[in-house]
Amino acid sequence: MDNMRILKRLEGSSEGRYVLYWMQASQRVHWNHALAYAIERANVLGKPLLVYFGLTGGYPEANIRHYTFMLEGLVESSKALKGLGIGWILRLASPEEGIVDLLEDACELVMDTGYMRIQRQWRDRVVGHIALTRAMPVYQVEADVVVPVERVSQKEEYSARTIRPKILGKMGDYIRPVVVEAPQVPFDLELELRGQGPVKVRQLINQLDLDTSVEPVEAYRGGTRQALKHLNDFLDHKLAHYSLRNHPEFDYMSNLSPYLHFGQIAPAFILHEVYAHLEAHPEKSEAADDFLEELVVRRELAINFVYFNHKYDVFEHMTYGWAYETMAVHIHDQRQYIYTREELESAKTHDPYWNASMTQMKETGKMHTYMRMYWCKKIMEWSQDYKTAYETALYLNNKYFLDGRDPCSYTGIAWCFGKHDRAWKERPVFGKLRYMNSNGLRRKFNMAPYVARFTPK
Repeated sequence: MDNMRILKRLEGSSEGRYVLYWMQASQRVHWNHALAYAIERANVLGKPLLVYFGLTGGYPEANIRHYTFMLEGLVESSKALKGLGIGWILRLASPEEGIVDLLEDACELVMDTGYMRIQRQWRDRVVGHIALTRAMPVYQVEADVVVPVERVSQKEEYSARTIRPKILGKMGDYIRPVVVEAPQVPFDLELELRGQGPVKVRQLINQLDLDTSVEPVEAYRGGTRQALKHLNDFLDHKLAHYSLRNHPEFDYMSNLSPYLHFGQIAPAFILHEVYAHLEAHPEKSEAADDFLEELVVRRELAINFVYFNHKYDVFEHMTYGWAYETMAVHIHDQRQYIYTREELESAKTHDPYWNASMTQMKETGKMHTYMRMYWCKKIMEWSQDYKTAYETALYLNNKYFLDGRDPCSYTGIAWCFGKHDRAWKERPVFGKLRYMNSNGLRRKFNMAPYVARFTPK
């Protein structure tokens, strides 16, 4: 399997009772490369397969909105796994701790890949534990990118321009269908495994000590079936109009980002379906190229950023020298408006467009893509300094967006501070950073319908 890395390979461990798949980032059965490989290994060894998920209530900046969406997906995945004769266990524990005793009876470990700092730390600790305690093959599979990160590049890429040819040159090798079938040996072992029961969203929510200040949203429900509905709706009704995706008065976005964030749909599957759709609708090819630029090139550029820049969320390390220089020059520029974090969070600014975008975020857990850029640029303009603006944007982003705390989120905010961008004409406050203003919105778009939909109550 081309998207697999062997992290540790010591022979002599086939006497274990099962192959263990640690599902954490790829929270699905459908088109799950890591799960498919775990099934393959179980069949080779003649063993059953057990899938483990570690549920911690302490994921940084996550709240009941995020957990509800995630658990809705895990309900679906746990049922699908059991239907295939695969064992399932969810434990209320930090993932790297809840797995420890399960490793004792495992003959091999397969795990998916996470790119954020905490996700990588979890996996490093488990591999380190195995190295100290026993001989066991450990495999890590990348199931949530199209092209594995290190197959694309061995360094942090400067921009979409530099990473694009590296991805496009390899992309065709990674969209082969992924078939997940029942293992040859069903999981019917009588193991004393606390937490083997089905996923019950409300019950688990009540057991976790969660931030309840941000309510779950009705607009988006979690799970692969919901993701597939959004994908099919996008292909049938929106893709042809994707050139108008930046218009806030329309909704021609795919709305797949929350599902990608929680690993409830595979980007390679989306790519595969787009290509299949184009066979019947070749007139949509130009729009499809624009969509695939966002899905593959831009998204995997974001993952490249957090993977190779370990301080991706630190103001002093997230962008380029020229951007810091221009901010230093303009740090004392007069700001016409300065708002506190509380005023911004309450959508109480002079700008009806910005207030509408903030309201959309709070009510739906998403925001129109173009307004997401405008939203962040205005925070930079209306804060007392650039670092305060950066930290405020991250705080609001991670608190309200379903796809917050994500490589694309950190990259999108860094982009507003020059990351993956170039220097522009110098202006007050913005310096050489890209400028956006309300006049531009009015000139390009019909903003009235957008404001009407999301006027703060």
